[in-house]
Parts: sequence; structure tokens; C-alpha cells
Amino acid sequence: MPETAREGVGPSERARTAHEGILRRQSARESAARTYARALPIVPVRARGLTIEGADGRRYLDCLSGAGALALGHNHPVVLEAIRKVLDSGAPLHVLDLATPVKDAFTTELFRTLPPEFAGRARVQFCGPAGTDAVEAAFKLVRAATGRSGMLAFTGAYHGMTAGALEASGGATEVRVARLPYPQDYRCPFGIGGERGAELGARWTESVLDDTKSGVSHPAGMILEPVQGEGGVIPAPDGWMRRMREITAARSIPLIADEVQTGVGRTGVFWAVEHSGITPDVMVLSKAIGGSLPLAVVVYRDDLDVWQPGAHAGTFRGNQLAMAAGAATLAYVRENGLAERAAILGDRMLTQLRQLAGEFSCIGDVRGRGLMIGVELVNPEACANPAADGPRPAAPELAVAVQRECLHRGLIVERGGRHSSVVRLLPPLTISDEQATAVLDRLADAIGAAVGGGSGRGGPVLRSGGGRGEPGEPAEQGRSHEFGELAG
Repeated sequence: MPETAREGVGPSERARTAHEGILRRQSARESAARTYARALPIVPVRARGLTIEGADGRRYLDCLSGAGALALGHNHPVVLEAIRKVLDSGAPLHVLDLATPVKDAFTTELFRTLPPEFAGRARVQFCGPAGTDAVEAAFKLVRAATGRSGMLAFTGAYHGMTAGALEASGGATEVRVARLPYPQDYRCPFGIGGERGAELGARWTESVLDDTKSGVSHPAGMILEPVQGEGGVIPAPDGWMRRMREITAARSIPLIADEVQTGVGRTGVFWAVEHSGITPDVMVLSKAIGGSLPLAVVVYRDDLDVWQPGAHAGTFRGNQLAMAAGAATLAYVRENGLAERAAILGDRMLTQLRQLAGEFSCIGDVRGRGLMIGVELVNPEACANPAADGPRPAAPELAVAVQRECLHRGLIVERGGRHSSVVRLLPPLTISDEQATAVLDRLADAIGAAVGGGSGRGGPVLRSGGGRGEPGEPAEQGRSHEFGELAG
């Protein structure tokens, strides 16, 4: 547009025009498979910590965190410094799987964080840059080591988007993987929940494996998530995890722990398997281990290391920037006790959300571990006596409305779970108490607006103190830091 035609157009209007143009071109050019962009029509241009600033000048508290990849939030100083150090050193950025000082430092720091009994006998395979490739590598590994081909997985699982990973996920349509019940309280497959429900699931697993007429041959491995993320933020009971370890060990079935989303302090310990004290045979790691850059590895017991050279390869296995960022992130989380911090703050947030559930009958369940939190939304009118009739039907339309109302209030959340009815919170581990309060305050207000069809309940509901600014206010207003007082 000629400058003469733009006279009188203020910065805010120009920003909105640019923002809308970028979104319009994305819709016209990108595939129908795009996902997050549909529910979150924002154009991030700057970010720090918990805060994102959009091209339209609005600020958001980001509780998606790159689907859990940003353990330290956006652009943490230690991550940026690690990247700059590699760039300034003149080191090669692409080296396939050759050894480098950067890679050696990452591997050393990674092994330092692993459970000692696992690290002492561990080997690591660098995979393609996505977690799904690491899942594929884990399957190939145990199949090569055992000479068997079948896999065991669980209902509600999510392990990635490539062919083998999809077959082991809960949304598979053509199943070549034996599916077992994953324990949960709110929607227990046996209708009882608790320890009894988990024990029945374990007995079912034993029956499938030991019954010669079950139709399930002796498998090459079992893969499980210590907390199902996409499945609806469902933590596995520690006792059940130990039972799975006992069952697989007794039958020489390698146990694969998918820690792609649960790792690096997310659940209140560095690796989620530490809650139960088990030692898996294989761990699949990605997301946060790259410090916000693409990186994925498989770590496994040394006696499984029977691969031939090139059995699992890939051009982009040696991302030097990701390894540097990842080593810095792992060290920062370890040295600053962020896993322990996630446990404390996560418990506090869960307690407050459960109090909120007492106010809103549309909240069927609140669950999680550490800073991996889910709020399941249901239809409260579906049954007259919910206590007698069990869990109420999921309310995916309400979850969509809550996500939309959150965005209007400057809060980014994700949906997941059965029927996408679970509102998920995955804030960075660096989130402050004040920021956590602001997140819960905005979420509560969004639920009130979605249920009532209005603008919310007219004020903060969970806040213990401190200002938050108006929802979605322009970034140039009210700053006490670069992105405002809640930027972190």
C-alpha cells in the first residue's frame, strides 16, 4: 500500500493488518494437516520465558510450551548463550554422527541425569530430530535384540505420527499391536478405578501373555508412557508401573518407557520412571532434551545393543546447536532443582484446580503430576445422579470454547484426551508463583465465560496477589520488564 494511503493509520492497526495477512497466507498455502494453528490464530514474533508477543502486539501466557519441549520457556539466557557459543566457535553445524566436543558434553550431561542403575549400563542412539523417529528406533532395537516382532501398547497412548509409532498409539485404525488397558480413575475400563482397577489391568496383561489362546504371541517389547499426555494427562499409578516391570522382566520382554513429554523434570522428578523406582530397558527421549531445538535419542541397556552399523541412520542425527542447547537445559534443570520445584508448584496448582471443580459441575476431573496438568470437561446435565452413574460424557465443544476464551484472555492452552475434552497445562518449569496464579485466574475466568456464554465472572477468582493486566492487552502497555510483569 502506498505511504500516502496509509496516512492516519496507527501502529496498532498496522500490526493487526500484518497479523491478519500472515494468518490468511498461512491458511491459503499450508496443508489441511496443520493443527495448532487452527485453534491458536496468533502470529508469535517475540517470546521470553512464559510470555509470547504476537504480531498484533498482544501478549499471551504460554502454557503449551512447544507441547512440552520448552522446559525453560522461550529464549532462556542459558540456552541462548549455549547456542551463541557454538556459532561463535566456528564449529561445524552438521557432522552426521561423528564425535564432537559438543556431542560429548551433551551425552555426559544426559548420562549424569539418568537413574544411576540405568546409566551404568546404558548406550545411546541419536535418531532423527523428532520423538517419533526415536520410537521407531526403539521398536527396531527390541525386535533385533529379541528376534520377535509383536509389540504391546496401551489404550490412550500416543507415541508419534510415523507408521510404527501410530500403530502403537490409541488412535490407530489398523492394529498390528496388542492393546492393553491403561489404568485410570475417572474413566476406569473396569468401572472401579483406584488400586483395584490398576490391579485388574495388570492381571489382564498377565492373562494375555500367558494364555496360549489369547491370540497374542510373545512380543518383542512393551511401550508405555509414565503419564499419558495426549491421552488426557493420566498418570500411571506407581504400583502398576512396578507390576509392569515385574511382568515384563519375568517374561524377558524389554520395557520401553516413552519419556518424550514426561522427561526433564516435567512431572516433579527428572525422569518420570523415578516416581515408581523402576528401571526400564529402553527410554525414548525428545522434546525438552534439545533445549527448544529438535533432538531425539534412544537410551537402552547395553546387552540390547546388537544392531549392525547403519541399522538406524539419518542425515540429521548430529544437530550441534540442539545438543548445546540441550546440555545447557539439562544442567540448568538439574543444578537449580527445577524438578522439585515442578512437584511443589504442580501440587499447589492441582489443589486450586480441584477447588475450582467444586464450583463448576462441568469439571469432571482434575489430574496430573508436576507441571503436567489436565482438566477434563464434561456435560453436567447428562445424568441426574453422577455419583451413582459414574463419569459423565465428555464435552469437547465446551473444551473448544474454554480454549477460545483462554486465548481471548491472553492464555494459551492445549486440548487432548478422549474426544479432546481435556484442557492441558504444560507451563515451563521456570514459571513463577505469580505467573501460576495468573494462569489459574485466567483459566477460571475462561471456564466461567464458556459455561455462562458471557465475559466471565467479573474479576479474579484464584489470585493471591499481584497485578496481571487486562487480558490480551497490547504489549506496549504497562511493562515493568521487556514483556510485562508476568513475563518471567
